[in-house]
Amino acid sequence: MKFGYLIILFLILNFGGLAIGSWLMGEGPSSNWYLNLNKAPWTPPGWVFGAAWTLIMICFSLYLAYFFKAEINNFKIGLFVVLWLLNVSWNYIFFNQYQILTALVVIIALTLVILFLSLFYISEFKYKQLLLAPYAIWLIIACSLNAYAYFYN
Repeated sequence: MKFGYLIILFLILNFGGLAIGSWLMGEGPSSNWYLNLNKAPWTPPGWVFGAAWTLIMICFSLYLAYFFKAEINNFKIGLFVVLWLLNVSWNYIFFNQYQILTALVVIIALTLVILFLSLFYISEFKYKQLLLAPYAIWLIIACSLNAYAYFYN
């Protein structure tokens, strides 16, 4: 598959995943439950989340285009499906079901998979691995926010 088509495919899949996750979280950040939650002092303002996820998904889609251009196999497809499902399900688990501990487990798993992807393929993709940096950094921050919510609520 051509590189340009792969970028378009992954932009659709990744932003589609964000849209599904947003839909699954219901009222999400505007819900009474979230507004009354004891949040970490370093919780960024709401607009930062949208800006961060936009940057993350653009970089991640570019990375995935390189990742799948090199070779398409069942392991890579499975890895992407796991990442996509973990990312989408976190919204539902945290914002819709209020399961803070389960959400923490999910976001830690998502972070570990992204870190695995970063480290396992570094020799193959070298500097292109930097496209994963926004995702990894954001997930580490998100883990800390989720953990704070778990320990202080």
